[in-house]
Amino acid sequence: MGNTRPLPQPATASTRRQRPRSTSRARRYLKRAAVTLAVILAIAVIGIAALWVATPSASEATQLAENQAQQHGIAYPGPQVPANFARPLVATEDKRFYSEPGVDILAVGRVVWAKLTGGTDQGGATLEQQLAKLLYTPNQSVGATGELKQVVLAFKLNASYSKSQILDLYAEVAYYGHGYYGLEQASCGYFGHPATELTITQGAMLAGVVNAPSVDDPINDPVNARERLEHVIGRMVAVGYLTEAQAARALSAGLGLVPRAQAGC
Repeated sequence: MGNTRPLPQPATASTRRQRPRSTSRARRYLKRAAVTLAVILAIAVIGIAALWVATPSASEATQLAENQAQQHGIAYPGPQVPANFARPLVATEDKRFYSEPGVDILAVGRVVWAKLTGGTDQGGATLEQQLAKLLYTPNQSVGATGELKQVVLAFKLNASYSKSQILDLYAEVAYYGHGYYGLEQASCGYFGHPATELTITQGAMLAGVVNAPSVDDPINDPVNARERLEHVIGRMVAVGYLTEAQAARALSAGLGLVPRAQAGC
């Protein structure tokens, strides 16, 4: 008798009602989230369409680059970007550069999600977006509207220029620290030879310094510059541009910096 188990009780009306109510609430939340996302996307599309008309033409890019070159006392156009600079730059700044339409949709999605959820904004500006900033809004801090304009301009640049032309424009207008503008001036200034003769190590250093030239200057801040170089070489391994053995050789090689008095080509 003591081992007799009570028979299971039939579900009450209130128990039966609980599950549908919970399911219904989840559906309402999903519906609201879908509607909110659709509204956000619609606003973004309308905003981008308006900005497409309002933003400058991509055809102005070469003239803007030439104007900046004149301001900095460098030749325009500069030499074609060598592989020893292009590869570390792409590996570090924009690994999907050759396949994306000027904007990294995955990175934009992460940024939007971070803004919606209050998470960390992981950034992810493509080389086209960075070029748009360098050409059209140099030395200007921009808010959300400015960032959206850069996105639109990035699409325009990608539609108007080949990837190699975009790399050439970027290399021409970027600042490399220590007073050097443009890849050729930076190569001649730091290493005493033209950009076509850059080693893997030297190209990786220059590709790394453009992200924060006042911080990673190899002459004024050699410790930071070394850390940045190691990061760039690591990225080159990660995307398949270098093997581990090649990376080790690049990191063990000297930079070949020349004294300021010997700078120049």
